[in-house]
Formats: sequence, structure tokens, C-alpha cells
Amino acid sequence: MYLGRILAVGCTEKGNFVAYRVSSRSFPNRMVKTFEDRAAVVPKEGYETDVFKNPYIAYNCIRIVDDVAVVSNGAHTDIIAEKIDSGMNIRDSIAFTLLTMDYEKDDFNTPRIAGATTLDGESYIGIVTKDSIIVEKVNTDECSYISTYEHIKPNYVDFVCSSADEAAQFIFDRGEFEKFTNPVDSVAAFADKKWKIASL
Repeated sequence: MYLGRILAVGCTEKGNFVAYRVSSRSFPNRMVKTFEDRAAVVPKEGYETDVFKNPYIAYNCIRIVDDVAVVSNGAHTDIIAEKIDSGMNIRDSIAFTLLTMDYEKDDFNTPRIAGATTLDGESYIGIVTKDSIIVEKVNTDECSYISTYEHIKPNYVDFVCSSADEAAQFIFDRGEFEKFTNPVDSVAAFADKKWKIASL
């Protein structure tokens, strides 16, 4: 089953996390670059001109703002992070940004998906499609995922990880995610006391 881009947020026994997977049929020549407080999806060397074919394929997919890790499938990562940084609460930051930026105006009307988790384990997940917008709080000590296609409502999942590396691996091809096709890259931020980012 092809789900397109996938993100997950929540809490495990070992710590809290956000995770993101690029799955692509049209633009597979991408990689994730990680930094101390963010991660970005970019074209691989030699494929830089792909951004002129589709402006939605390069973006920050994770941003760390104070104690919050934000994850999304597009430029709205930065807007959500900026709203949180300005003092807006997580739920409203996600809802406001998804509502104002709306779904992507590409050939597939690709939904925008987003999530965020705090060091204390407060998590939210959301999506805006052509027809609706959803922003939900994730239950304490649980994990939820959503995708741009097929699974376009939050789904609770048994997410197993104890580090950023393990979270990136899990969303790439472990557990529930093993059956979803066309994985390209994955990245995660994980924390028990401090956020750490890792990609696969």
C-alpha cells in the first residue's frame, strides 16, 4: 500500500518522539540533512533542478523550538515552529497553519500533515485535505501516525524506539510501516530530557 509521506508522534516507555518518512514514486532522488535543531528534505546531488518541476519536494521536515519538536511534510513546518516560538499553543499553531496554508495545489491535491511533541509528552497530530481539517491531541503514553494518502486520519500505532536512530528506522520499515511501499528516507527527533535528531 502506498501512503506517500508519513509522520508519527507520541511517547514510548523510553522517551518522546516525532518521526517522518518520505515515500515517493515521482521524486525518489531525495535525502534528509540533519542539523542540531532541524532536519531538511533536499534533492540528492545531481537532481537539484527537481525543485523547478515540483516546488513541494524540498523543505524543513523537523524543527526544534525550545522543548517542542515539530514535524510535517512541507514548508508549514517552519510556520508552525514560528507560531509556537511566538507564544501560540501547539494545537492552535498547527490548526492555524494548516487552515491558512491549506492542502498543496499539485496534481494530487496532496494534504499537508503535521505533528508536534513536547519533552513532557504532550502531542498533537493534524491534516488538511481538500475536504477537511483535523487536529487531534494524542493520548498520553500513546503514539499516532498519519499519511498524505489512504491513512488520512490519525491512527494509533505500537511504535517501538528508544533513540532517534531507532525511531527513524522504525518508521522506515518496521512494525506497521513495513507494509507501506516506496520508502526513500526517514528522520526522527527523540528525547527523554533533550531532543536529538537522526536520519536514515
